[in-house]
Amino acid sequence: MQRSLEVEKRTRRWREQRWLLDSVIKTMGPEWDQARIQSKGGRGGPQGLADFRRAGARMRKFNDIGPQFGKAGLRREDIAKGFEDQGRLVSARDSYLIASLLYASAQWPYFEINEECLEWERRMIESYDKYIEYAGHPVERVDIPFRDTALSAFLHLPHAPADGERLPCVLHIGGMDGSKENMVSGYGDAALSRGLGVLALDGPGQGETRNRGVTISADNFAAAAETCVAWLAARPEIDAGRIVIRGSSFGTYYGTVAAAGLGDRIVGYCGTGVCQEPGCATIFNTASPTFKVRFMFMAGYQDEDAFDEFCKEFDLRKVAAAITAPYMIVAGDSDQLSPIRHTLALFDMITAPKRLVLYEDANHSLAQASSAELGESRDSLVYDWLRDRVDAKPCVSEKVLVDAAGKMHATPY
Repeated sequence: MQRSLEVEKRTRRWREQRWLLDSVIKTMGPEWDQARIQSKGGRGGPQGLADFRRAGARMRKFNDIGPQFGKAGLRREDIAKGFEDQGRLVSARDSYLIASLLYASAQWPYFEINEECLEWERRMIESYDKYIEYAGHPVERVDIPFRDTALSAFLHLPHAPADGERLPCVLHIGGMDGSKENMVSGYGDAALSRGLGVLALDGPGQGETRNRGVTISADNFAAAAETCVAWLAARPEIDAGRIVIRGSSFGTYYGTVAAAGLGDRIVGYCGTGVCQEPGCATIFNTASPTFKVRFMFMAGYQDEDAFDEFCKEFDLRKVAAAITAPYMIVAGDSDQLSPIRHTLALFDMITAPKRLVLYEDANHSLAQASSAELGESRDSLVYDWLRDRVDAKPCVSEKVLVDAAGKMHATPY
């Protein structure tokens, strides 16, 4: 696996704890900190999940992650081409999607732009374009002009719109580990099945957009989201008055910044798995050392001390009062990447209609707790709420605890 010496030396914890990380991966596999097999492979259905699990079983150290996901992608791409040659286009479509998901995950651990990473990106793009060609719903690869370059995105529609039909749409903002390829499922997608379009975005610092040179800052997702919403509003098939935002993981930071900047140009925001601690000390200095190394790449930093100063700018308390659209967060009350007290403090500052749903003892991935296993699923909770927002239904301000038995207990905010 190619990785420059600059990356290997980027942070102190990355250097000093690398042997521990490799030991943990040898024991636990690639899900030492998050459920990345399920979250990324699941978008490709049972076959996709099986491919991800097989690749994960071959990983014995951190440097195995990229090559093993990449090799699995090559295998799945060959299968897709075989189906295509035989005219079995549904099977080809499914396998091209899985290949693109594997290639997207293969890029994650490089933490820089190099030839090997760019080869996985090239194959990811080609495979996803084949998926688009045969997809069972309308999908369009789009470049949204932004500053002197463009934001990379996919526009998914639940169906081909009838003459004059205008559809509600979700602007989906991911986190540090994902990309636009793994935001919409091949089958039974929670947004599409509820009649919602999805603009799956690689924003600043993410996916293809980062490889185009666009880095992340504490506030530039406001401009990026404004650009995307204006672009959506100009599309004839999108209802500009029914746009919502969905954020995940660090997207609960980016998305909150976006919601504050957009005001009443959106009708709701929902985020899951929080990264809302001012200064981001826990995720970058206590959690897995991969987070900091990755985010330094996303932000364009090599010097750790300079990056630590940069992180002081990340503070949602500056924008909380500007949020006017209904706002919901779904999180585990034992989130290991962002202590939940910071989200509670943020909610105290938000005056818009708001709903906070906490799963008892659940972590950042809403896992490892009976509340998440027995309670309502994250997708139904999120997308039913977002559907209500685009349908202009009343929003109740409340705090909801999902207890260990999966029962929900609501109190007014």
